[in-house]
Amino acid sequence: MTMLHITGEMTIYRAAELRELLLQALPQSSGQLDIDLSGVTELDVAGLQVLMAVKREAQARQGDLHLMNHSPAVVDVFEILNVAAFFGDPLVIGESLA
Repeated sequence: MTMLHITGEMTIYRAAELRELLLQALPQSSGQLDIDLSGVTELDVAGLQVLMAVKREAQARQGDLHLMNHSPAVVDVFEILNVAAFFGDPLVIGESLA
């Protein structure tokens, strides 16, 4: 299992950088990547698309991607766009932000 902590904006301005970072962190096969989103201050559709693409790639590699400690910014976007079921992880705001 690999754990990443993302901080700052997950927006179109960082989408390419974040996509590359997350894809490199994915195990090559049958592994799990956990992403702590408690430090995400802003999430736009481009950032969401990165998370969705990495989720699909993890599944293609017979692995899995788990999102955890969703920041309020992430929860807002997930609720507005109704995408929580796609990821399958409980929407729990990080303890430090609650």
